[in-house]
Amino acid sequence: MVDNTVSHNFFGLLKEKALAGLKVVIIADAYGSSSLSNQAIKELREAGAEFIFFSHWFRRTHRKILVIDEKIAFIGGVNIREDIRDWRDMQIRLAGRIIKPIIQSFAYAYQMAGGKDEHILKYSRLPLTQKIKSWIMDSLPTTKGKYRLSESYVSHILEAKSSIKIVTPYLMPPRRLLAAFDDARRRGVEIEILIPNDTDIKPINKINYLNACRLAALGVKFYLMPMMNHAKILIIDGEEGLIGSQNVDILSFNINMEAGIFFRQKKLIFDLERVFQKWKDESLSFEFKPNKVKTLDRVLVSFFKLFYPIF
Repeated sequence: MVDNTVSHNFFGLLKEKALAGLKVVIIADAYGSSSLSNQAIKELREAGAEFIFFSHWFRRTHRKILVIDEKIAFIGGVNIREDIRDWRDMQIRLAGRIIKPIIQSFAYAYQMAGGKDEHILKYSRLPLTQKIKSWIMDSLPTTKGKYRLSESYVSHILEAKSSIKIVTPYLMPPRRLLAAFDDARRRGVEIEILIPNDTDIKPINKINYLNACRLAALGVKFYLMPMMNHAKILIIDGEEGLIGSQNVDILSFNINMEAGIFFRQKKLIFDLERVFQKWKDESLSFEFKPNKVKTLDRVLVSFFKLFYPIF
């Protein structure tokens, strides 16, 4: 579904730039872009843009990255789709030396999708560099150890001293993340999680509710947002933040290709805390009452527990 309204005509702008001679390269997830018309793709390619699909069996590219002139980049959770224009979401604009690892990460995905342009591919052969105060994390097969997004996400929670604040649309944490939450609560760390009251995928609403009940029993505080929120945010101890594409779900942690940026800059943390508080103020507090959980829901929780060990 192409968003081609006057105010959001992304495809029109991309075609315009390609026709003007600029190099336009688009990597689209095959499953996530299944509703995109063949005509829209044809028009882009005829304008001179390179449009390729990423399709690797069950693995999807869930990353949302835009790089402009190899000088400016945007990274976060924002998709390009008409029916999600009014969702709450989060994207961060980056410039300077931090752009290099984003380009390198893009180049790896480009290579995996079958891209042939040597100017892009050469970046995939360079060693990834990291910065001290801000660094890019991804979940490409080439990413190892502490620079892998899912591993860093869990380790930050395990190292939290006072507070953890999370925004996620979907709440299906893998077993190791559940253990990290439990460990944090036992250390007295306050955990607050914002989730939509009603998501875009209706069956997820029940799963969100059941997992919120499980975690609320540990003392995790939940807030239900009145509108669909697709943002992915993590704030640790009011000192470090993450913005990216990583949902708190099994797919993001175990299968999909994701990308995000951790940062410690005080001004960015202050702004992120302010956004979190604004969204929290607009939300309803989730009241967990064990005796109010339906018998069927208890059975479903028990059923889910049988399968958590495989993740």
